[in-house]
Amino acid sequence: MTTHEAMAAVGFCGEWIILTCDTKLVAVHTKQSREAFVFDCSAAEKKPKSTNEDHNRFMGTESRDIIMQCIGNVEVSQFVSSVISDDGASEETGSDKILTFAVSPSGKLLALTDDNKRLVLFHCEPSWRCISVRCVVRRCTSLQFSHAEDVLLAADKSGDVYSFSVVEPQTEGELKMGHLSMLLAVTVSPDDRYIITADRDEKIRVSHLGTPYNIQSFCLGHQQFVSALLVPQSHPQWLLSGSGDGTVKLWEYESGRQLQSWDLDELEETRSSDADRQKKPAVCRISCSPDARHLAVQCERVSTLHFCSVEDEEKLVSRCRLPLPCCPLDVTFDPAGRLWVLMDCSDAPLRVYAHRGDSWECDAESPELNRVTAAFKPHWDTLEASTRTNKRFEHLHKVSFDNVTAYLQKKQQRLEEQQLKRTKAQQANGKKKAKTETPEAATQS
Repeated sequence: MTTHEAMAAVGFCGEWIILTCDTKLVAVHTKQSREAFVFDCSAAEKKPKSTNEDHNRFMGTESRDIIMQCIGNVEVSQFVSSVISDDGASEETGSDKILTFAVSPSGKLLALTDDNKRLVLFHCEPSWRCISVRCVVRRCTSLQFSHAEDVLLAADKSGDVYSFSVVEPQTEGELKMGHLSMLLAVTVSPDDRYIITADRDEKIRVSHLGTPYNIQSFCLGHQQFVSALLVPQSHPQWLLSGSGDGTVKLWEYESGRQLQSWDLDELEETRSSDADRQKKPAVCRISCSPDARHLAVQCERVSTLHFCSVEDEEKLVSRCRLPLPCCPLDVTFDPAGRLWVLMDCSDAPLRVYAHRGDSWECDAESPELNRVTAAFKPHWDTLEASTRTNKRFEHLHKVSFDNVTAYLQKKQQRLEEQQLKRTKAQQANGKKKAKTETPEAATQS
């Protein structure tokens, strides 16, 4: 498995609610009594053989043979051979678990990628059908459709972004750009002019989508990995980012200017264990309602959702908090603006909340909820609790060592010890001087 673990997730594709768990994608129509669509990656078409086009572009077969001949150490040779193997990584077998999925802006297309490095593209209207199964070079961490829906962007654990054609669904991916560390999120501007990527090394990079080697700006300021990106529909020139440092930041992304930083430390008291309280709440999802009035912020292993809105005065305004009975695994808004929450709970894995007045209220009697739960629960019940639990960012926190503080403390200790030695020496000299002066004074008297 990759550091970016498989996850249970929820989303909407038009009126279809999408739920992923383990190797399965389940789609249930919320308005009509239509048969649920289930796609199981463990029974899907196996990954086609790589044609090596991407890697031969950088290193051909002859070059690799020369390198192998120049290496005498067998163990080193085997290691290098695995690094530059056909798929660019060691040939370990995946688990078929779904890593991530994305829905196109129109809600008519869906793409998913799994641990076996397959990229599957679907069309969901008028009925569900699989358009293509392609392979990715490395395991993906995030997918994003362009707003024109002609391109699907796939970000992977090595820091690369590949572009896959939607119009020509059988063509292989094209390497577009790369970071020096694992990518965790990717999005595009509403006009498809910019591609915005975020990585483990706290960087947010804004590049031109057509020519990604042209970097427009960097949005720098987070102290830990950047795990969530969102361009609010009401303000297409702004960007929201969430991080493992426990903050949500608002940016003017074209210039890289930070407009506001919103600290979520107040959620710390709701975290489930002492170990969690020692870390900042990692933001794992920022979701926007269709009317752009509500923003829901979800933090990993925190049982409270925080709602805010983006105002014209270039600021985030906190609206309310929603305590949940247990930690959510994922959240999403439906086309009507209701919030669906996927819970780490066997009895009631789904909840629906409607906004009434100034708060969010549970809609437990929703007929859509009952229909979806009935269709989804058999698949959910087959999962172990450890499989459902969301721990995507557990290993991404960087441990920092404050060498300066330790140095200053040791320096202060040395100074105090030296001062103590001087004081003792002065006291000893004073006693000796007093003894020598006493007989002289007696003689003079």
